[in-house]
Amino acid sequence: MSDYKKMVARQQKWMFYLLAIFVIGAGFTPYVQIFLGLLLGSSISFYNLYLLQKKVALFGDAVTNNQKVKSLGTLSRMAAAILATLIAIRFDDYFQIIAVIIGLMTSYLVIMIDFALSNFKQSNKKEG
Repeated sequence: MSDYKKMVARQQKWMFYLLAIFVIGAGFTPYVQIFLGLLLGSSISFYNLYLLQKKVALFGDAVTNNQKVKSLGTLSRMAAAILATLIAIRFDDYFQIIAVIIGLMTSYLVIMIDFALSNFKQSNKKEG
């Protein structure tokens, strides 16, 4: 398995863990609105992460085969984020808008943490 596919699998695994934590939080804590907002935002963020990973893989294949490079789908990811925000505004009894916005950023947090941890592990392998 290539390093990119391993990275994709790790990031998707951590997003699933976060989504599970948010479901548990919504079910067992008194902060239902916050956790539902985090769940909505993180779900859209996970969808955007999936789209980005798929487009990057296609982008890499196109570059290696000297083909024309297509866009990375920024418009579709922005549209999904706007949709999540509109859902939160429309159903404000169920979702807290700030939590939705924070949830939309979770995939980027997962990417940064995964990058930091993988670099930390690689530097420890080189030293040891």
